[in-house]
Amino acid sequence: MIQVLAVISAAASGGLRVGLPLLIIGLVNLDKLWSEVPLLNHVKPEVLLAILVSITIFEILGTKRMIGLRVIQIIQLILSPVVGAILAVGAANWTNLEYVPLWIIAITGGLFALVLRFVLVGLFFRWGKLPIILTISEDILAMILSLFAFSAPENGGLIAMLLLLLALRISSEWRQWYQQKKPPLNDFTINPDSE
Repeated sequence: MIQVLAVISAAASGGLRVGLPLLIIGLVNLDKLWSEVPLLNHVKPEVLLAILVSITIFEILGTKRMIGLRVIQIIQLILSPVVGAILAVGAANWTNLEYVPLWIIAITGGLFALVLRFVLVGLFFRWGKLPIILTISEDILAMILSLFAFSAPENGGLIAMLLLLLALRISSEWRQWYQQKKPPLNDFTINPDSE
């Protein structure tokens, strides 16, 4: 069960940020770096470190202007399922999770990350711009979840499940709001005399 919580925690961190969790997971495990993380284990650690530091700096500093924020939102929406799947499989590898096929772990981690990212993108487009406290909270939660995937998977899994419950609550409120705003179908009847 602890291995599953580590997988969930790692996948949730991939739903919040793209580069930061991958960077932290490599730096926490200095003796192995990214050797247990699929796809990343084929890239030289020096090159990967430079790429992940660049992505992390872009994610943090690119939110200063609206155009940068929109570009980051689109990039994160596209890459979050991939990063969530990579982190979930990596967590399964370093916790020695057995009896579960890796493709199921990858799909579950990718979907978990995508749900969290969809909610954050929805908040961005509903509010026009995310409050700075929410942006800082995303960074802090991504760091905490990726660190907890290694050191305290029970706590990380619990935080990830609470984030999922919050995401489901927000999406159900959006659904109710949309249904209240949507005009009934009877208002769209065509009057033949008006033609």
